[in-house]
Amino acid sequence: MRDFVAVDLPETWLDALEDLQMHLRTGRIVPRENLHLTLAFLGDAGEEELEELHHALESLPPVALTLRIAGLDLFGSAETPRLLYAVVEDTPALCDLQHHVTRAARATGMVLERRRFRPHVTLARFGRTARADPQALARFLEAHAGFALSAVPASSMGLYASTLRPEGAEYEALAVYPLG
Repeated sequence: MRDFVAVDLPETWLDALEDLQMHLRTGRIVPRENLHLTLAFLGDAGEEELEELHHALESLPPVALTLRIAGLDLFGSAETPRLLYAVVEDTPALCDLQHHVTRAARATGMVLERRRFRPHVTLARFGRTARADPQALARFLEAHAGFALSAVPASSMGLYASTLRPEGAEYEALAVYPLG
């Protein structure tokens, strides 16, 4: 089981992202119930660490967080993409929240990957079982080049467990924390 902390997306965004995904004819689509904005990937955390992190996240001061999607992009190259994602605008409030979450996780003894925070919502994955069709992907990106979603307040973030199954990841909310 792998764990992560993520901002839960508003229903209006889930509707819009699901509608967008219907136009994608390549890759493995991320199901609606798995769409989220990861703040920290925790890996395979122990029960004691998760309990300690839970208490730290409960004690974070409320954050008024507004989210906005400003485009689509790929991790990997156009020829060999790893995933397609919606770009979430990098705001000071979002960066502060991500910093507080990662600092709390590290304080419990969790070892997190050191990567630059690139706020995004994964829409589709590509790999051995779901190879990318470069032409279909290029047509999709061209047709939806101006994709954006208006700013909306985020109401919660959660601590999640992810179990990998042959049909894809299954997420379970371990705790939910209100925002703003």
